[in-house]
Amino acid sequence: MLSKKMLGATTAIMLVAATGAHAESLTIATVNNGDMIRMQGLTDDFTEKTGHTVEWVTLEENVLRQRVTTDISTKGGQFDITTIGMYETPIWGKNGWLVALDDLSADYDVDDILPAMRGGLSVDGTLYAAPFYGESSMIMYRTDLMEKAGLEMPDAPTWEFVADAARKMTDKDNEIYGICLRGKAGWGENMAFLTATANAFGARWFDEEWNAQFDSDAWKKTLNFYIDLMNEAGPPGAANNGFNENLALFQQGKCGMWIDATVAASFVTNPNDSTVADKVGFALAPDTGLGKRGNWLWAWALAIPAGTQKEAAAKEFIEWATSKDYLELVAEKEGWANVPPGSRTSLYENPEYQKVPFAKMTLESINSADPTNPTVDPVPYVGVQFAAIPEFAGIATQVGQEFSAALAGQQSADEALAKAQALTNDEMEAAGYK
Repeated sequence: MLSKKMLGATTAIMLVAATGAHAESLTIATVNNGDMIRMQGLTDDFTEKTGHTVEWVTLEENVLRQRVTTDISTKGGQFDITTIGMYETPIWGKNGWLVALDDLSADYDVDDILPAMRGGLSVDGTLYAAPFYGESSMIMYRTDLMEKAGLEMPDAPTWEFVADAARKMTDKDNEIYGICLRGKAGWGENMAFLTATANAFGARWFDEEWNAQFDSDAWKKTLNFYIDLMNEAGPPGAANNGFNENLALFQQGKCGMWIDATVAASFVTNPNDSTVADKVGFALAPDTGLGKRGNWLWAWALAIPAGTQKEAAAKEFIEWATSKDYLELVAEKEGWANVPPGSRTSLYENPEYQKVPFAKMTLESINSADPTNPTVDPVPYVGVQFAAIPEFAGIATQVGQEFSAALAGQQSADEALAKAQALTNDEMEAAGYK
């Protein structure tokens, strides 16, 4: 009798022979978060169906961005599929660095992808990356600690309420911190959070003439508010904490609130991973009454570098990994709460998924983010937690280092803002914007 593994391999060989296809080995660069790790555990299903095998290169978020950007801009050819987001996709697609995904099968149903995700991953209506999952950001909070503090979380709270609640929920003697927020430097780490937060405080990266705005009262208020709150109610060493570090703290019961990616909801409510799984509530990201909430819009998506020699097999993988069938596969193996969220309309129309406690708030958060009109005052750029220009990643990485140093107490908020203002204007002038 054939073992299950041998049977799978035999099936793959038969499928390849039947279709006349050539089995490929695909190299995929991806981020080390839970949904991607889960996908790696399910790729035998892809191999059995297509005969293609997969080699994973799994990297921390900042490292992934550096490696992939270098490889794709130089056509290095290291990867057949890369994990990128809404910032890179339109820029790289326009540059001709990505393969257009304009010939996916009818069964794949491109029109089922949520409009916000499809729009953010397209250039002139052509899709260049397919969303593995989509996200906004929201508040995840401990219902028991909120109740103990004598408070009730509104569905749409203000930053004033959140800050007051964080201080009341803090119990440093027992290592419980009222709020956990990103402090680790990186354009997609602390600057994603701080840029979205700044929108709610009336701040912006640039005015309509591309002049940096870090010398504005709104940015001063944003950064001082954040640093004061983290000093009073945040965990020690917060300047080193990004998504994964704060996730671990929340799962261990050390955070009263965490404002971060909506995709984290399945991990904080999974009893296998989280000690507080049955004590988590959700709310929209906070505002300050100015009409903008501090929530972002993002998709981790799969794209094909233009230099690959394995385009056909890479498209097969993308269809498999971002399909309705993949969502069903995850649901079958691990339950509906653990399927990749935020990518398809049909998921939110599914009665089974509607029972998931965070499904409604995730969709509301995604729908409330407006990348074409992200700020209180007008701006010349598109993007909620980033400005969709090629120079942004490099500039925001430097600004993120200054803000992280301010959080660590190595310089004042005013010093960090002054440095951010100078370096941003210098870079923009060198790039020809001014």
